[in-house]
Amino acid sequence: MQAIRSILVVIQPNHAEGLALKRAKLIAGVTQSHLHLLVCDDKHDHSAYLRTLCDALEQDGHSVSAQQAWHESEQQTIISTQQSEGCGLVVKQHKPDNPLKKALLTPDDWKLLRYCPCPVLLVKTEASWAGGTVLAAVDVGNADGEHRALHTSIIDHGYDIAALAKATLHVISAHPSPMLAAADPTFQLRETIEARYREQCRAFQQAYDIDDDHLHIAEGPADVLIPHYARQLHASVTVVGTVARTGFSGALIGNTAEVILDALESDILVLKPDDIIGHLEELVSQR
Repeated sequence: MQAIRSILVVIQPNHAEGLALKRAKLIAGVTQSHLHLLVCDDKHDHSAYLRTLCDALEQDGHSVSAQQAWHESEQQTIISTQQSEGCGLVVKQHKPDNPLKKALLTPDDWKLLRYCPCPVLLVKTEASWAGGTVLAAVDVGNADGEHRALHTSIIDHGYDIAALAKATLHVISAHPSPMLAAADPTFQLRETIEARYREQCRAFQQAYDIDDDHLHIAEGPADVLIPHYARQLHASVTVVGTVARTGFSGALIGNTAEVILDALESDILVLKPDDIIGHLEELVSQR
């Protein structure tokens, strides 16, 4: 996160609380990142509002620019601007979708998580990050090169947020329930599954300097356990990642981040591996 030089902040003039800008200012205050404000609208003129925001931010010592734009949809507007401005992070306030609408249409924020070629921070609460808990979710059971690189990114971002907010980092890793039909006998018994995960976690803890009190290993689906531990630990921000499977041309993000989005009572930072980011950048450039 220290390497981020420019942050794209999605401004929603009808949301007076400005939670996305609040989080972006906190991050920029530590990283000295430039703030680029974006209003996605092709119907109303928000130039006066943006000028007021920029003036206030400049008086606070921030480097800032702003624009209003529209390219077919909100997520396409955000992604197009992120690419043209070279922003290393997108910060946006999340509002839960109507359940009926979500059942019929893919929510805009899901599309943003799937297709944005950089980390996305969706801000959900007014709770301060200061002195709180940062929860990083990893899949210790997957130790291939792609997952290891993603784990490193998740833990690094978790430590960075904890440092800038003077918060405490906790890590959650879920392991599967026993499956009698599993080909590997290791996955047929609860005891052997947990023992294997504990062994893998010891190596993980040594690599990332996570002690027993700050590592939480549990049996069950990640999309249930992550919100549970986020609530239990009163997490102010949850950091998750995704690894796409080769051959997927549509949903490039594992649906865990999407499923937990409305269940979480914290902000959520979603990360992707470099190869997925490269592929998404290619898709944007072809438009």
